[in-house]
Amino acid sequence: QVQLVESGGGLVQPGGSLRLSCTASGTDFSIYAMAWYRQAPGKEREFVAQIGSNGNTIYLISVKGRFDISRDNAKNTVYLQMNSLKTEDTAVYYCNGWPPGRTRDYWGQGTQVTVSS
Repeated sequence: QVQLVESGGGLVQPGGSLRLSCTASGTDFSIYAMAWYRQAPGKEREFVAQIGSNGNTIYLISVKGRFDISRDNAKNTVYLQMNSLKTEDTAVYYCNGWPPGRTRDYWGQGTQVTVSS
C-alpha cells in the first residue's frame, strides 16, 4: 500500500523559509511523478509545484522563483523548499504522487504552513 507522509510545516515570519518533506513507502518511488498542492481556509486546493520522474519541474506562477521542488530517489523523498514566504502562502500543504499513466493519485495527510508576524 502506497503511503505519503509529509513533515516540515510550522509557523514562520514573512520573508522566512521552510522546507517541506514527503516520504513515500510501498512503491517504486523513482517512477512516480510527485507534486505539492495547498489549501487555504475557505479556498479550493491548488497546485503548487510538480517534479517528474525525469526531474522536470513545473510551478504555480506565484511561487516561481521562491519555491524549489526536488527529489531524492535514494530516500524516497520529495522536498519543497519555500523561501521569501508571504502571508498568502499560509495553507495546508499536501503531497501528491502518481505512477506512469496516472492510473490513480496518492495523497499525504497534509502539513500546516502558517506565515505570520
